[in-house]
Amino acid sequence: MTTAPEALVRVHTENGVATVTLSHPEGRNSLSTAMLAALSKVFGQIALDDSIRTVVLAAEGNVFCAGHDLKEIRGQFDSHEFQLQLFNLCSQVMQQIVNLPQPVIARVAGVATAAGCQLVASCDLAVAEAGARFATPGVNIGLFCSTPMVALSRNVSRKHAMEMLLTGEMINAERAEQIGLVNRVVEPALLDETVYGIAATIAGKSRHTLRVGKTAFYQQLEMPLEQAYDYTANVMATNVKAQDAQEGISAFLEKRSPEWRHQ
Repeated sequence: MTTAPEALVRVHTENGVATVTLSHPEGRNSLSTAMLAALSKVFGQIALDDSIRTVVLAAEGNVFCAGHDLKEIRGQFDSHEFQLQLFNLCSQVMQQIVNLPQPVIARVAGVATAAGCQLVASCDLAVAEAGARFATPGVNIGLFCSTPMVALSRNVSRKHAMEMLLTGEMINAERAEQIGLVNRVVEPALLDETVYGIAATIAGKSRHTLRVGKTAFYQQLEMPLEQAYDYTANVMATNVKAQDAQEGISAFLEKRSPEWRHQ
């Protein structure tokens, strides 16, 4: 039985923080075509919602995300067109996360494997509970995690990424923190407090400033050093003209709290 796309992802917004929850635990929150389509729609809506300052990506159940739906893939073994559309849709969703004007925090409880690990790596920040585990195990089933590799290799060092990709072995949350896949590891009881504490801190900033900074961060990453400095110097010079930058600087010098206009 196919689950309706609208039932696969839940969204709750409060105090400028939108929580996007993968809601198909019986399917291990796998990134089926329907799940990816639902996520793409949700992220498209969030991108246009100026009331949202921060996004938390969470999941129901004891599996954060098991990656692609292998049963769906097997059912279309003979269709190159289907497989290409699936992996292109997944790539689109990952890029939507990176291109969202709002910062995205992964709230990781349980296991994140293959494209699920890619999902974590695509988020701007990630907080994991102490029992969380991560892997890119495609090599174990003859399907190398090539698209997850893109996000993974942009988060951790080359050798750490290659070790995960070539061995397919599971790593624990502490190891994920050591290699830079996640920002923090906390006890399960503290997961929400930590995630939403970070989200609230970010949500208290200027929406305009967050958008400028996130965009510039990803743009400069792939540039040669000199080009990156030229680009970011122009970004900062333009940023200074913004009302929020001028208000923030004035507030700092006058020793008061800024009043953001988000522009």
